[in-house]
Amino acid sequence: MIAIELMGTVTSAVDHALHTLASTPLAEPAPKGIATEKVVTFFASKIAPILLAVLGVIFIGRAGRGEISKVLTSSAIAIVGLAFIAGAATLFFVGDYLINLIFE
Repeated sequence: MIAIELMGTVTSAVDHALHTLASTPLAEPAPKGIATEKVVTFFASKIAPILLAVLGVIFIGRAGRGEISKVLTSSAIAIVGLAFIAGAATLFFVGDYLINLIFE
């Protein structure tokens, strides 16, 4: 008789504990990704034109002093640098596309 009452008490306690565990979330959902659109837009619209204007002033100053070869060399380096930046951005989006294609 005592064993039956003890089993009933244990059963109700276990049932209560399992119900409590089932109703509480185990973890928060993982974030989908980092939203960097506003940061990239800010740099593209505010910072990049200022840097290009500074480069233009430097090139015009050198050209005014007759250092055409240095201006051409610096211009070529700047164009190659911009091409590398554009290529890196392109690879970022291509890599994101490939990851989404493979893992989804």
